[in-house]
Formats: sequence, C-alpha cells, structure tokens
Amino acid sequence: MSRASLASRLADTVQTKRLFLRAPHLADAPALHGLANNEAIHAVLARLPHPYTREHAVDFITNLARNENEHAYAITLDNALIGVMGLHLADADPPELGYWLGQPFWGNGYATEAARGVLQAAAAAGFSTVTARSITRNKGSIGVLLKAGFVQTAEGIDDCGQHQGVCVTRFVWKQPI
Repeated sequence: MSRASLASRLADTVQTKRLFLRAPHLADAPALHGLANNEAIHAVLARLPHPYTREHAVDFITNLARNENEHAYAITLDNALIGVMGLHLADADPPELGYWLGQPFWGNGYATEAARGVLQAAAAAGFSTVTARSITRNKGSIGVLLKAGFVQTAEGIDDCGQHQGVCVTRFVWKQPI
C-alpha cells in the first residue's frame, strides 16, 4: 500500500479517556498563540518559531496542520486546546511523532495519553513503525515517549534546524504483534 494511501487512512479524530484530538480549527488560533508563545516550549522544539504570533497560529491551522506531509491534531481537554500532536509524513521513512503541550498542562499525563491515542490511530491506518526524537536534556519528553511505548534507538548531535549541534535522543515505536 502506498504511503499516500496509508496517510489518507489516518483518523480525523482520536478519543482517549480524558482528551479529544481533532483537526485544528481557526477558532483555536487565540489559544494556540497564547500557549505556543512560550520560550520554554520553543527551547525544546525544532519547528516552533519564537515569538509565536497569531499569524503563525493561523498559518499553522490553514496551511501546515493537515497537508500531504503533516497530520496534526489539536489536543483538547473539556473542549479547550491544550497542545498539538501530529505525525510528520514526508519521505519514505516511517512517520515521526511530534508534539507539545501548553506549560500549564505539563505533568498530568496528557502527552502520554495523547501519544498512545495517535499511535493507535497510526496502527489502525497501517503504519507499523513510528519514530520520534527529543532533545536529550528534555527529560519530560523522553519520559512521555518511553511511557507511550517508544524504545530509545540512538543519541547524537542533531545536524539541522534550530537544534543543529544539540544532543538529541531518537526513538522508535513498533506496532505490537
């Protein structure tokens, strides 16, 4: 089955015990801007600009969140946006999981819960492997990935983006047989 065919089979929404994941909507722009415009989040993400403007939020929602290379979900709790999680689908490699949560929501298990839901959706769509990476000093993110079922595969210096020269840890998740 082609990669495009697999990507088209990804669920539009994911329901977990406490969270609902769905496509980002323009109505999310103010919350997205408010949560993402945070230096602590920017410091550990490869693709989030800082300062993060309302225009960045609108561009993400309208052009980047759902396209041939991305399948992003707005993570919501009680109908309020708390973060974003998605699969980067470019290239012939397995998709890469990426995510961030607004700082007020750290430490509650939301990222792990959302990751497990997205991994189940990926498996249901036919993806047997998903990769992820984290800045090695970001122990919270590493904990999320390990609790979600990822296994560490490598550690090394990143060679691109804002993390060029920074130590990153790489992970892989394989669908249980």
